[in-house]
Amino acid sequence: MSEEAHARPTRNTREPLYDVNVPTPTHAERARTLVAQISTGTLCTLALEPEGYPYGSFVTVAFENGDPIFLISGLAEHTKNLERDPRASLLVAEGGSADPLANGRVTMLGPCTRVGEDNGTARATFLAAHPNSTYYADFRDFAFWKLHVDYIRYIGGYGRMSWISQADWRAAEPDPLGPSATGVIAHMNADHADAMVLYCKAFSPGTEITSASMTGVDRYGFDMSAITSNGPRPVRLAFGKPVSTPEGLRAALISMVKTPRPSWPRGHCNRPASRSRLKVLNCGSMSRHSPKSDPLSASQKLTCLTYTPSSQLQSTCTANGTGRIYLGTDAIRKQG
Repeated sequence: MSEEAHARPTRNTREPLYDVNVPTPTHAERARTLVAQISTGTLCTLALEPEGYPYGSFVTVAFENGDPIFLISGLAEHTKNLERDPRASLLVAEGGSADPLANGRVTMLGPCTRVGEDNGTARATFLAAHPNSTYYADFRDFAFWKLHVDYIRYIGGYGRMSWISQADWRAAEPDPLGPSATGVIAHMNADHADAMVLYCKAFSPGTEITSASMTGVDRYGFDMSAITSNGPRPVRLAFGKPVSTPEGLRAALISMVKTPRPSWPRGHCNRPASRSRLKVLNCGSMSRHSPKSDPLSASQKLTCLTYTPSSQLQSTCTANGTGRIYLGTDAIRKQG
C-alpha cells in the first residue's frame, strides 16, 4: 500500500529548506513507535444492541510484537460484542498538541480473540505495562484478549498518512529513542533554542531564519520548525549514522554544532561570543552553567561546548573541585 499525502498547491511552491532524501523513518516505523509510547486507546466492536453499530470503548492496552493485548471483563459490552463477532479495530492517538489534528494516530484492524487458558506471554506483556491491573487480573470474569492486526492506517498529522502493509508492520520496530524523545525535545527547545537556529543555518539553505524549535527526533535525525519571513518552514537534518541511545544522540548533536560548514552565512562567524551565551553541557542534562556559579563538583566529567559559531570548540574536561570551566571566543580557559 502506498504512502499518501494531501494534495498541495502547485503555484508558488517553495523549495524545501532541506534535502527531502535524507534518511527518515518509514510510516511503519513511525506507527510502531507511536503505539509503543501509548497505553490506552479506543476499541471499536460491532454492537449486539443496537445491532450492527460501531461501538467504541476506552481500554488499556499493551503491545506484543505489534498486536494489541487487552485485559477485559466478560461483563463489558465490547466483550459481549467480540464473542459474537471478532472483527474489531483499535485507535491509538497522541495528545498534547495545540492542534489536535496535527497529532499522530494509528488505527489497527483485525479479529480480536480470547487468549488461551495459559495466557502465553500476553499476561506478562500486559501486566508489565499496567502493573496496577495485577489485583483484578485473576478475577473470574476477566480474561486476556489479543487483536491480530491485519490492516493498519497511519496518520502522522497534516500531509503524512498511508495504509501500512501487514508485512511492513511486522518487520518494523519502535524507534529506540522513542521513550526519551519527548524529554529531549523539551530540553533542547528550553535550553538550547539558539542551537536550533545554528543547525538550520549551517545545514540548510535557510539564512533568514529568526528562530527554530525541535519538533521530532529519531534514530536517523531530527525535525525542526524554522521561522522565516515567509512563516514557519519544516527542516529535517540527518545524523552521520543512526543513533540508538540518548548518549549517542547527545554526541551526534554536539558533533553537528562542532563541525564547521561552508553554508554559514557570510560574516556570521565574525560575531564575537557573549558570556551570557556560554554553555556547559554535562553528560546528564546538558544544563546551563554561569561563570559566576559555584565551582563544579569534584570529578564531574563534562562535555563543554559553545553554541556560538565564532568558536567551534569542544573539550572533555574533568573538574578538580575548585576549577571553573568557561567557553570563550578563542579557547577554553580553566580558572582556579
